[in-house]
Amino acid sequence: MKHVIVTGAGRGIGLELTRQLLARGDRVTATARDPGVASLVELSKQYGERITARALDVADPAAIDAFARSLGDSPVDVLINNAAITGNQESLNAFDMNDALKTYATNAVGPVLLTRALRANLRKGNDPRVAHITSGMGSIGENTSGGWYAYRMSKAALNMASKNLALEFGREGILSAVINPGWVKTDMGGAGAPTEVTESAAGILRTIDAMTAPRSGAFLDYRGERELGW
Repeated sequence: MKHVIVTGAGRGIGLELTRQLLARGDRVTATARDPGVASLVELSKQYGERITARALDVADPAAIDAFARSLGDSPVDVLINNAAITGNQESLNAFDMNDALKTYATNAVGPVLLTRALRANLRKGNDPRVAHITSGMGSIGENTSGGWYAYRMSKAALNMASKNLALEFGREGILSAVINPGWVKTDMGGAGAPTEVTESAAGILRTIDAMTAPRSGAFLDYRGERELGW
């Protein structure tokens, strides 16, 4: 049984990752800005001590430090940095500095701070790995439509952070990679998205399980078919 931490677990992909991890027998620390949401309460009733719901805003450094302290020296086998926001900047005319910085803090800076805060816990884990849920929209090479400035920029920054972490953590046996979840039918992805959340989450978990040292730092796809271009 692995101990897996999932951020942004109150809805969407994070919630489905939590469901599937519990269903296969893992222990999950599920974090959300509101850990009392009905979805996590129901999972707690179903799985008891194998799920712990904790409050965490990944854009708040103090909250990250408090969360890390609450874990003590508990080993962490897998950290899934999933929490993200889209921001409100579909077009250049809508670009706003405060909104962009909030998006960047949540999507790029927060995952780095959380990973750093849990470094000692990951060192104690069994075959530890960190998976950052990115987006195909963070690929510069595959950007053919433009728009969504802050979101794209934040995910490209997350991709770079993961590569840095892979290089630094390689000496410690901790793997790090970004995983594209696809365009998923969630509140964020919209009802018109082609990928069901159950399919995306299952693919993400397969990709995490299949991570190897030679692919640490890579830009992986949830379908496991290929690496994406930066």
